[in-house]
Amino acid sequence: MSRRGLATSIGLALAFGLFGLAFRGPRAKFWERMTLTGLVLGNMALANDAELRRLRFRERDVALGLLSAAGLYGIFQAGDSVARSVMPKGSQEIGDIYALRLLRPKKEIATRLAAIIGPAEELFWRGFVQERLGPPGAAITYGGAHLVTGNATLIGAATVAGIYWGLLRALGMSMPALITSHVAWDIWIFLLAPTERQRPTEPRAWTVTEAAVAAPEPTMPAPAGMPARKTTATRPAEPRGRRKPRQPRA
Repeated sequence: MSRRGLATSIGLALAFGLFGLAFRGPRAKFWERMTLTGLVLGNMALANDAELRRLRFRERDVALGLLSAAGLYGIFQAGDSVARSVMPKGSQEIGDIYALRLLRPKKEIATRLAAIIGPAEELFWRGFVQERLGPPGAAITYGGAHLVTGNATLIGAATVAGIYWGLLRALGMSMPALITSHVAWDIWIFLLAPTERQRPTEPRAWTVTEAAVAAPEPTMPAPAGMPARKTTATRPAEPRGRRKPRQPRA
Protein backbone atom coordinates (compact mmCIF):
# COMPACT_ATOMS: atom_id res chain seq x y z
CA MET A 1 0.00 0.00 0.00
CA SER A 2 1.30 3.44 -0.92
CA ARG A 3 1.86 6.14 1.66
CA ARG A 4 -1.10 8.06 0.27
CA GLY A 5 -3.36 5.00 0.53
CA LEU A 6 -2.16 4.28 4.06
CA ALA A 7 -2.94 7.83 5.15
CA THR A 8 -6.43 7.54 3.65
CA SER A 9 -7.10 4.24 5.44
CA ILE A 10 -5.89 5.61 8.77
CA GLY A 11 -7.96 8.76 8.31
CA LEU A 12 -11.15 6.85 7.57
CA ALA A 13 -10.57 4.47 10.48
CA LEU A 14 -10.14 7.47 12.77
CA ALA A 15 -13.26 9.13 11.37
CA PHE A 16 -15.47 6.08 11.85
CA GLY A 17 -14.10 5.47 15.33
CA LEU A 18 -14.48 9.09 16.45
CA PHE A 19 -18.01 9.34 15.05
CA GLY A 20 -18.85 6.18 16.97
CA LEU A 21 -17.54 7.70 20.20
CA ALA A 22 -19.34 10.99 19.53
CA PHE A 23 -22.76 9.46 18.91
CA ARG A 24 -22.57 6.45 21.23
CA GLY A 25 -20.99 8.08 24.26
CA PRO A 26 -22.83 9.87 27.08
CA ARG A 27 -25.33 12.23 25.46
CA ALA A 28 -24.58 15.12 27.82
CA LYS A 29 -21.01 15.40 26.42
CA PHE A 30 -21.96 15.09 22.74
CA TRP A 31 -20.74 18.54 21.70
CA GLU A 32 -17.43 18.13 23.48
CA ARG A 33 -16.80 14.86 21.63
CA MET A 34 -17.85 16.31 18.26
CA THR A 35 -15.46 19.20 18.80
CA LEU A 36 -12.65 16.74 19.55
CA THR A 37 -13.57 14.79 16.41
CA GLY A 38 -13.31 17.98 14.35
CA LEU A 39 -9.94 18.89 15.83
CA VAL A 40 -8.46 15.47 15.07
CA LEU A 41 -9.83 15.08 11.54
CA GLY A 42 -9.26 18.70 10.53
CA ASN A 43 -5.64 18.66 11.67
CA MET A 44 -5.06 15.35 9.92
CA ALA A 45 -6.29 16.85 6.66
CA LEU A 46 -4.09 19.92 7.08
CA ALA A 47 -1.05 17.79 7.94
CA ASN A 48 -1.41 15.72 4.75
CA ASP A 49 -2.22 18.45 2.24
CA ALA A 50 -0.13 21.59 1.87
CA GLU A 51 -2.75 23.18 -0.38
CA LEU A 52 -5.30 23.11 2.42
CA ARG A 53 -2.88 25.01 4.65
CA ARG A 54 -2.75 27.88 2.14
CA LEU A 55 -6.49 28.64 2.00
CA ARG A 56 -7.54 32.29 1.77
CA PHE A 57 -11.14 33.50 2.04
CA ARG A 58 -12.36 36.04 -0.51
CA GLU A 59 -15.65 37.89 -0.73
CA ARG A 60 -16.62 35.78 -3.72
CA ASP A 61 -16.07 32.58 -1.72
CA VAL A 62 -18.29 33.82 1.09
CA ALA A 63 -21.05 34.85 -1.33
CA LEU A 64 -20.97 31.51 -3.17
CA GLY A 65 -20.91 29.64 0.12
CA LEU A 66 -23.99 31.43 1.44
CA LEU A 67 -25.83 30.91 -1.85
CA SER A 68 -25.05 27.19 -1.93
CA ALA A 69 -26.10 26.85 1.73
CA ALA A 70 -29.48 28.38 0.83
CA GLY A 71 -29.84 25.84 -1.99
CA LEU A 72 -29.14 22.91 0.33
CA TYR A 73 -31.56 24.32 2.90
CA GLY A 74 -34.29 24.31 0.25
CA ILE A 75 -33.54 20.67 -0.54
CA PHE A 76 -33.85 19.75 3.13
CA GLN A 77 -37.09 21.67 3.54
CA ALA A 78 -38.62 19.44 0.88
CA GLY A 79 -36.89 16.34 2.23
CA ASP A 80 -38.24 16.97 5.73
CA SER A 81 -41.84 16.51 4.58
CA VAL A 82 -40.93 13.40 2.61
CA ALA A 83 -39.08 11.85 5.56
CA ARG A 84 -41.99 12.44 7.91
CA SER A 85 -44.54 10.92 5.54
CA VAL A 86 -42.54 8.05 4.04
CA MET A 87 -40.25 6.83 6.81
CA PRO A 88 -41.98 5.07 9.74
CA LYS A 89 -39.90 6.85 12.38
CA GLY A 90 -39.13 9.99 10.39
CA SER A 91 -40.69 12.49 12.79
CA GLN A 92 -39.18 10.83 15.85
CA GLU A 93 -35.70 10.65 14.30
CA ILE A 94 -35.81 14.28 13.21
CA GLY A 95 -36.84 15.22 16.74
CA ASP A 96 -33.94 13.21 18.17
CA ILE A 97 -31.48 15.16 16.00
CA TYR A 98 -32.85 18.54 17.01
CA ALA A 99 -32.90 17.55 20.67
CA LEU A 100 -29.10 17.78 20.61
CA ARG A 101 -29.35 21.58 20.53
CA LEU A 102 -30.85 21.51 24.02
CA LEU A 103 -27.65 20.12 25.51
CA ARG A 104 -25.67 23.38 25.40
CA PRO A 105 -26.41 27.12 25.00
CA LYS A 106 -27.09 28.18 21.40
CA LYS A 107 -24.16 30.60 21.29
CA GLU A 108 -21.76 27.89 22.40
CA ILE A 109 -23.06 25.40 19.81
CA ALA A 110 -22.83 28.04 17.07
CA THR A 111 -19.24 28.80 18.05
CA ARG A 112 -18.27 25.12 17.98
CA LEU A 113 -19.93 24.64 14.58
CA ALA A 114 -18.38 27.75 13.02
CA ALA A 115 -14.88 27.54 14.49
CA ILE A 116 -14.15 23.81 14.45
CA ILE A 117 -16.80 21.25 13.47
CA GLY A 118 -18.03 22.71 10.14
CA PRO A 119 -14.61 23.70 8.73
CA ALA A 120 -13.03 20.42 9.87
CA GLU A 121 -15.66 18.30 8.11
CA GLU A 122 -15.05 20.08 4.81
CA LEU A 123 -11.28 19.94 5.17
CA PHE A 124 -11.41 16.21 5.88
CA TRP A 125 -14.25 14.86 3.73
CA ARG A 126 -14.03 17.13 0.67
CA GLY A 127 -10.41 18.24 0.98
CA PHE A 128 -8.71 15.04 2.16
CA VAL A 129 -10.98 12.08 1.35
CA GLN A 130 -12.50 13.31 -1.93
CA GLU A 131 -9.09 14.12 -3.38
CA ARG A 132 -8.18 10.45 -2.87
CA LEU A 133 -11.44 8.53 -3.37
CA GLY A 134 -13.36 10.88 -5.66
CA PRO A 135 -16.83 12.40 -5.08
CA PRO A 136 -18.73 9.07 -4.86
CA GLY A 137 -16.24 7.60 -2.39
CA ALA A 138 -16.32 10.71 -0.21
CA ALA A 139 -20.14 10.83 -0.16
CA ILE A 140 -20.47 7.12 0.64
CA THR A 141 -17.92 7.19 3.44
CA TYR A 142 -19.38 10.42 4.87
CA GLY A 143 -22.82 8.81 5.04
CA GLY A 144 -21.30 5.55 6.26
CA ALA A 145 -19.63 7.25 9.19
CA HIS A 146 -23.14 8.10 10.44
CA LEU A 147 -24.34 4.46 10.39
CA VAL A 148 -23.30 4.16 14.02
CA THR A 149 -26.10 6.55 14.98
CA GLY A 150 -28.79 4.04 14.03
CA ASN A 151 -30.84 7.04 12.85
CA ALA A 152 -31.91 6.37 9.26
CA THR A 153 -32.99 9.97 8.71
CA LEU A 154 -29.61 11.32 9.84
CA ILE A 155 -27.76 8.80 7.70
CA GLY A 156 -29.79 9.82 4.65
CA ALA A 157 -29.34 13.53 5.40
CA ALA A 158 -25.57 13.15 5.75
CA THR A 159 -25.38 11.23 2.47
CA VAL A 160 -27.43 13.85 0.61
CA ALA A 161 -25.32 16.67 2.03
CA GLY A 162 -22.15 14.75 1.13
CA ILE A 163 -23.31 14.30 -2.45
CA TYR A 164 -24.27 17.99 -2.71
CA TRP A 165 -20.99 19.40 -1.40
CA GLY A 166 -18.98 16.74 -3.22
CA LEU A 167 -20.61 17.69 -6.52
CA LEU A 168 -19.91 21.37 -5.91
CA ARG A 169 -16.28 20.55 -5.18
CA ALA A 170 -16.03 18.45 -8.34
CA LEU A 171 -17.47 21.37 -10.33
CA GLY A 172 -14.69 23.61 -9.08
CA MET A 173 -16.06 25.35 -5.97
CA SER A 174 -13.20 26.46 -3.75
CA MET A 175 -12.62 25.00 -0.31
CA PRO A 176 -13.23 28.38 1.44
CA ALA A 177 -16.64 28.57 -0.28
CA LEU A 178 -17.47 25.02 0.81
CA ILE A 179 -16.44 25.77 4.39
CA THR A 180 -18.65 28.87 4.36
CA SER A 181 -21.51 26.81 2.95
CA HIS A 182 -21.16 24.08 5.57
CA VAL A 183 -20.94 26.48 8.51
CA ALA A 184 -23.84 28.64 7.32
CA TRP A 185 -26.03 25.61 6.65
CA ASP A 186 -25.23 24.00 10.02
CA ILE A 187 -26.12 27.10 12.00
CA TRP A 188 -29.16 28.00 9.91
CA ILE A 189 -30.87 24.60 9.81
CA PHE A 190 -29.87 23.51 13.31
CA LEU A 191 -30.23 26.68 15.37
CA LEU A 192 -31.96 29.49 13.47
CA ALA A 193 -34.59 27.96 11.17
CA PRO A 194 -35.03 24.21 11.83
CA THR A 195 -37.24 22.22 9.49
CA GLU A 196 -39.18 20.67 12.36
CA ARG A 197 -42.70 21.91 12.99
CA GLN A 198 -42.51 21.80 16.78
CA ARG A 199 -39.77 22.50 19.27
CA PRO A 200 -38.08 19.53 20.96
CA THR A 201 -39.93 18.54 24.09
CA GLU A 202 -38.25 18.77 27.44
CA PRO A 203 -38.85 16.48 30.43
CA ARG A 204 -42.26 17.25 31.95
CA ALA A 205 -42.25 18.66 35.46
CA TRP A 206 -44.01 16.76 38.20
CA THR A 207 -47.30 18.07 39.49
CA VAL A 208 -48.03 18.44 43.20
CA THR A 209 -50.22 15.34 43.13
CA GLU A 210 -47.55 13.23 41.42
CA ALA A 211 -44.91 14.43 43.86
CA ALA A 212 -47.11 13.55 46.78
CA VAL A 213 -47.79 10.09 45.43
CA ALA A 214 -44.11 9.47 44.74
CA ALA A 215 -42.94 10.81 48.13
CA PRO A 216 -41.65 8.11 50.55
CA GLU A 217 -43.65 7.29 53.64
CA PRO A 218 -42.31 8.84 56.85
CA THR A 219 -40.58 6.62 59.37
CA MET A 220 -40.25 6.84 63.12
CA PRO A 221 -36.85 6.63 64.77
CA ALA A 222 -36.30 3.36 66.58
CA PRO A 223 -33.96 2.33 69.38
CA ALA A 224 -30.56 1.02 68.40
CA GLY A 225 -30.74 -2.43 66.93
CA MET A 226 -34.42 -2.16 66.05
CA PRO A 227 -35.76 -1.46 62.50
CA ALA A 228 -37.52 1.80 61.87
CA ARG A 229 -41.29 1.63 61.75
CA LYS A 230 -43.46 3.30 59.15
CA THR A 231 -46.05 5.65 60.48
CA THR A 232 -49.59 5.57 59.23
CA ALA A 233 -52.05 8.34 59.35
CA THR A 234 -54.72 7.79 61.98
CA ARG A 235 -58.19 9.12 61.89
CA PRO A 236 -59.02 11.42 64.78
CA ALA A 237 -61.29 9.85 67.36
CA GLU A 238 -64.89 10.79 67.09
CA PRO A 239 -66.35 12.52 70.17
CA ARG A 240 -68.41 10.26 72.37
CA GLY A 241 -72.05 11.06 72.84
CA ARG A 242 -73.46 11.92 76.24
CA ARG A 243 -74.45 9.06 78.47
CA LYS A 244 -78.10 8.65 79.12
CA PRO A 245 -79.02 9.21 82.75
CA ARG A 246 -79.77 6.07 84.69
CA GLN A 247 -83.37 5.34 85.34
CA PRO A 248 -84.26 4.91 89.00
CA ARG A 249 -85.01 1.40 90.04
CA ALA A 250 -88.57 0.55 90.70
